[in-house]
Amino acid sequence: MPPAHPFDFDAIEGDTLHEECGIFGVIGVTDAANFVALGLHALQHRGQEAGGIVSYAPGEGFNSARRFGYVRDNFTKQSLMETLPGALAIGHVRYSTAGSKGAAIRDVQPFFGEFSMGGAAIAHNGNITNAEALRRELIERGSIFQSSSDSECIIHLMARSLQRDIPSRMEDALRRVEGAFSVVAMTRTKLIGVRDALGVRPLVLGRVGDGWCLSSETCALDIIGAEFVREIEPGEMVVISGDKVESTRPFRARKSRFCIFEHVYFSRPDSIIGGRSVYETRRQIGVELAREAPVEADLVCPVPDSGTPAAIGYAHESGIPYGMGIIRNQYMGRTFIEPTEQIRNMGVRLKLNVNRALIRGKRVILVDDSVVRGTTSRKIKEMILDAGAAEVHFRIASPPTAWPCFYGVDTPQREKLLAATMSEDEMCAHLGVDSLKFISLDGLYRAVGEANGRDDKAPQYCDACFSGEYPVEPADMIEKGFKLKTAAE
Repeated sequence: MPPAHPFDFDAIEGDTLHEECGIFGVIGVTDAANFVALGLHALQHRGQEAGGIVSYAPGEGFNSARRFGYVRDNFTKQSLMETLPGALAIGHVRYSTAGSKGAAIRDVQPFFGEFSMGGAAIAHNGNITNAEALRRELIERGSIFQSSSDSECIIHLMARSLQRDIPSRMEDALRRVEGAFSVVAMTRTKLIGVRDALGVRPLVLGRVGDGWCLSSETCALDIIGAEFVREIEPGEMVVISGDKVESTRPFRARKSRFCIFEHVYFSRPDSIIGGRSVYETRRQIGVELAREAPVEADLVCPVPDSGTPAAIGYAHESGIPYGMGIIRNQYMGRTFIEPTEQIRNMGVRLKLNVNRALIRGKRVILVDDSVVRGTTSRKIKEMILDAGAAEVHFRIASPPTAWPCFYGVDTPQREKLLAATMSEDEMCAHLGVDSLKFISLDGLYRAVGEANGRDDKAPQYCDACFSGEYPVEPADMIEKGFKLKTAAE
């Protein structure tokens, strides 16, 4: 059961965006579920609300375990892992974006379905932007949904397909789906990986011993000693059986629009994306930020942990000393059970503390990855000033987040985004800092390897949260009244 009184720091801080989930699958290794558990542990940053694993073994059939909380608190128990035998398994860690917040166990993936040709389980990273329309259609035709998750639509679409095998049914189903999806699925004998035609969400292929694995990020390959083979390409489906990897292109070819915020924040810094080190990209963001927004100061400090590489790059380029002016409590999880009101009011101080001896009397540049609502930034500014800082300057390693994401990121409604209602100068005054500067969209593109910045006519990434230009129109949200960007904006 989930804790009765969750104390969610992210809800208090209000400035942290969440990736919806991480996915991982393994075939061809003994006790595959143990490898999946390790992979999910490495992907825990992508989802900390709940996790699940499905495995298959001949004679045992499909077995599943779904739990709330951290992987380390659930899938390290021998008694549980012994219920997940077999050489084939997939897993999922999640935050809830689509579906209910604080969802029931029925919303935890992977989802499983029995078809005439056998069972199949799927785990999905992303967000289906026409899920509500699909759900209405499926219910009208007799489908009975067990969860509030958009991902369950895929199982029902597969059930209604007339194709003769599960991979073909999955292709059939995913052609009806709009939005962003990376999917890991399994049958009794096959491991399947798919990315949508735009490649918004990541998925990579690895080799582990005589087997294969699929993962949201390369860092999860490292933890199981797997060799990175390649990225699954946008619009590609791979079907792995035995030692054979078959690749098909079931979707109409489109220009890739990978999520640029994976480089800024979501992916772990020790992962590789598009042949580039995430850490090095974030360090380069700091370099670009220092060039675009210099300021006289005595100290460059990261807001830990996500602001650290950019702060290092800013300090190196500016020549201003780098220092750990804020210390993170590494042993404080997201949930603090049954807090008193006094503890609840401490908010961010339970998670971060100021290094007073370093800060006192200094003009401090704070480097953070983003500003969403601004609540955390204000609290951190107050902590820095309380510690005796002479000045506080914010430098943000992403452009202003002015638009919600509909492709698998937990973003507030647009009116709750600070940059949607205020100019940069107004945000600076609202936060009460001496200066506030964001990296430009061109600067961010340069940092990720586009030497000429952003090509407005053909952007290389999905940057809708900054630009308001959605590569796939969010049909469900438009139906609810969401207004797309106008020419005037």
